[in-house]
Amino acid sequence: MKNTKRLEWLFIGVIVAVIVGVCYRVLFNAGWMAFMFSVMSISFLLGIPLVMGFITVYYAERNRLYGLGFAITGPWISIMALFFITILVSLEGWACWLMALPIFMIMSSIGGLWAHHIRKKKHNNRLQLSLVVLIPFIISPVEHFIGASTTNYKAYTEITINASKEHIWNNVTRVRAINEKQDSASFTRFLGFPRPIKAELDTNAVGGRRKAIFDKGLVFDEHVTAYQPYKLMQFTISANPYAIPSTTMDKHIVVGGEYFDVLNGTYELERINDNTYKLHLYSNFKLHTTFNFYADIWAGLIMKDIQQNILKVIKQRSESE
Repeated sequence: MKNTKRLEWLFIGVIVAVIVGVCYRVLFNAGWMAFMFSVMSISFLLGIPLVMGFITVYYAERNRLYGLGFAITGPWISIMALFFITILVSLEGWACWLMALPIFMIMSSIGGLWAHHIRKKKHNNRLQLSLVVLIPFIISPVEHFIGASTTNYKAYTEITINASKEHIWNNVTRVRAINEKQDSASFTRFLGFPRPIKAELDTNAVGGRRKAIFDKGLVFDEHVTAYQPYKLMQFTISANPYAIPSTTMDKHIVVGGEYFDVLNGTYELERINDNTYKLHLYSNFKLHTTFNFYADIWAGLIMKDIQQNILKVIKQRSESE
């Protein structure tokens, strides 16, 4: 009987936590509340899972303490339930959720430990629960007043190729159609990002126009700003977020959007010996959020995965020619 009662309160805790989480998600995404709330904010990224973790354990331990293990992992039940519900009803995209999940789980555990401490001390009044639920509402206006910061970052990749500089450079300037078997970008494909198709260049010189074409309608317009044959090609990168189909990328991570943009890219060919070269590819991108410290981790992984994929294609084609 006692075990049944404990499971009932755990179920109640999860249900209440998920309802609160969904309400926060809807409110923080409401256009009429954009002046104060945003999904792309510290108050949402840290505050919502903290509250959900607190609620889960606060209710689950109503009659009896579970212990530290449950206080840490119990809130993950609520987080995973929110994960599936918001994806199921298209409130959130798979890629965004996957990137937010690690910090959601950490913060929910902190909330769970906080509630466990209160239950352990037998401070069971509802005032504390109410104050915890208000945390995101307290943090968000302050965060919006401070504002988001724009920070530039660099994603650097390289690969060694055993081929002539002519073969390598021909594959650098123009990338022929890439089939699915040649696409090794497992990480970005797992996230559902568009797959690279090909790259076209109208002239090998400064001022040349280059198009990097991906599937799902994603196209980058590139303008060559520096060019040294068989040595260096630098280009600006621009994408029109309004021309990208809404089904291609989540609006929170769309290239050229409010939060993320790629600025430029550079290929450099370094000679090792007569038939061995090191090809460097790096890009500069910018983030505009209040949590660039966390967004940079994921943006860097995504950019490096895309770049390393292109380098592998160039290597395979150069060495086989």
